[in-house]
Amino acid sequence: MAHLQIIVVGAGLSGLSTAIACTISGHSVTVIESASELQEVGAGLQVTPNATRLLKKWDLPASFWATAAEPKFLAVHRYSDGKVLAMEKDFNTKIREKYGAPFLDFHRVDLQLALYQRALDLGVKFKLGKKVLSVDFDLSQVTTASGAKFSSDLVVAADGLWSQSRNCFLDVKDAPLPTGDLAYRVVLSLDDIEDLELREWVSNPSVHFWIGPGAHAVGYSVRAGKMYNIVLLVPDDLPEGVSRQPGSVEEMKVLFKGWDPILTRFLNIVQTVDKWKLMHRSELDSWINDKSTFVMVGDACHPMLPYLAQGANSAIEDGAVLGHLLGKVKTRSQLPRALKLYEQLRKTRGEAVVRETFKQRESFHMPNGPEQEARDELFLSQLETGLTGDPFPRPARKFNPGYTVTMHMRKLKRHGPQAPMLKYYSHLQSVPAPDPENLLSPMWS
Repeated sequence: MAHLQIIVVGAGLSGLSTAIACTISGHSVTVIESASELQEVGAGLQVTPNATRLLKKWDLPASFWATAAEPKFLAVHRYSDGKVLAMEKDFNTKIREKYGAPFLDFHRVDLQLALYQRALDLGVKFKLGKKVLSVDFDLSQVTTASGAKFSSDLVVAADGLWSQSRNCFLDVKDAPLPTGDLAYRVVLSLDDIEDLELREWVSNPSVHFWIGPGAHAVGYSVRAGKMYNIVLLVPDDLPEGVSRQPGSVEEMKVLFKGWDPILTRFLNIVQTVDKWKLMHRSELDSWINDKSTFVMVGDACHPMLPYLAQGANSAIEDGAVLGHLLGKVKTRSQLPRALKLYEQLRKTRGEAVVRETFKQRESFHMPNGPEQEARDELFLSQLETGLTGDPFPRPARKFNPGYTVTMHMRKLKRHGPQAPMLKYYSHLQSVPAPDPENLLSPMWS
């Protein structure tokens, strides 16, 4: 018999992860989602060991893992001529050896649908096409646009960047804030690429960065090397109040005119593109209410810029940690302690990564000049000497690879300067999620 009735608002990555983890922990979960169906929209995402380890524990189907592209190396290029500033060879092997889990690139849709199917298999109930408009925190009840009411012991807000649940929690409309950047998102099919060199790039997975003044681009394969995902980050020129709209391919190409010929050849294939305004949120005093009937996960409480590729991974972590903590809860009276521990573990961590994304933007988008030259020289010095042992050197480990609850209780310590690429991937890879089997010892007693 289920211990608690839990409502999860939103069927994105954080909501589905929470639903799976809470169901595995013995609770009854209902997911309420405004979309009438989970549509195939989105682009690529990088799933790092802190998340792939959890996804494997959740026993996602083999068909999902078959869609992965595992990059064999990564490279950082000077924007203008494609000169390699930094490279990590045998990246896939080093990551598996160091962290015991792979770094994989997926299409977002493949991950979302795999999580959805796994949740269904576990018995999670879904209410699609129902938009939550209000939350009654005393009754732990949500009301949808149609007037339907759903009651529970706990409401989990997983409704993303534009979270209505967050508005209810704050009792004020709290709109996301522009960051000053936007993203062009491109997904190319191998079938549409005739250029033999570009086909080789796509079919042999790797990760490439092009860094330049005020902008950068990231490219990597998805769907087992059958598609190529490119994200181009530039200053925001979308009108106020517009978060997404179709973009002009020609405008995009003009912005990247004079960049690496390889990138230019990829962009010449693009037929359509969307522009996405990059938004952020102010940090909250708390992610839980004083009655312990409400808690937030994912973008509802800590939306992340794409500069560290941790948005999806952090959302999965949130769900895993919350679900496992709730596995120790048998009655509603035990919720306050579990939710406080969840917030204690996740809030500092999530918000620290958010702050680091802004720093990474500065590093990637340096204008030409002395600082940029020093950055590139640092890259090249590491390229010449090579990297041994850990693909992420000790100075880059702001978040320790030995991630445990106890580690979370310590203050984050600053380290010395490092090359931006290594810093980037130190945050991706050295933030492993907790092993759910060891998560609570010795802190829950």
